[in-house]
Amino acid sequence: MENSQLLSLVLDKLDDIKSRDVQTLDVRGKSSETDFMVVCSGTSNRHARSIASYLIAELRKRELPVLGIEGERYGEWVLIDLGDIVVHVMQQEHRDFYQLEKLWAA
Repeated sequence: MENSQLLSLVLDKLDDIKSRDVQTLDVRGKSSETDFMVVCSGTSNRHARSIASYLIAELRKRELPVLGIEGERYGEWVLIDLGDIVVHVMQQEHRDFYQLEKLWAA
């Protein structure tokens, strides 16, 4: 699956489960690890874990590789590594503190 198709699928599934403030960051040329970062918020740790679990299940249902998952147990900041796309599901307080969008915009 091409990056654009995978990105569209990820964004669609994040919308399905009512992720908040979904932002796509194009980090090509800024990162050698990935091409895109998707950052979204959950309303609580339960919601963040649900977002991550739902996205992972939908990707696996389509037999798409999930290379790594971190932080799912606590749901404060869940990172889902899809290779060329990395998804960050964060509680708002963590998102405000780390400001990934601002960090990668520079």
